[in-house]
Amino acid sequence: MLNTPPTNAIYILGLVLDWVKDQGGVLGIEQRNIRQAQRLYEAIDRTGFYQCPNQPDSRSRMNVPFTLKKPELTDTFLAESTKAGLVTLKGHRSVGGMRASLYNAMPDEGVEALVSFMVDFERRYG
Repeated sequence: MLNTPPTNAIYILGLVLDWVKDQGGVLGIEQRNIRQAQRLYEAIDRTGFYQCPNQPDSRSRMNVPFTLKKPELTDTFLAESTKAGLVTLKGHRSVGGMRASLYNAMPDEGVEALVSFMVDFERRYG
């Protein structure tokens, strides 16, 4: 019927809004997004083994693209990261490289796991 409200969508929205509130509201989520992006960009910029194609003043907090100084290691990085439980890091097909998505539900532990993997990968292949 045309006048039936979308109850499932309303219910899901309520759950999401409760979650946002539990995270400290929009401000709390923003602070976490900034912290996570800074952590990952610091790992990328640290030594030159990883490179970010975006200028620091144009970098996204949500999608962090990066490449390797040695592009021939990209497939190895993606295969090993997948084995380590770090999935969907493959960059866009027109750009290549890697892209880490840090959407709102990404916990800090996920970012730390990626950074730890990157440090170890660089130690082994750098």
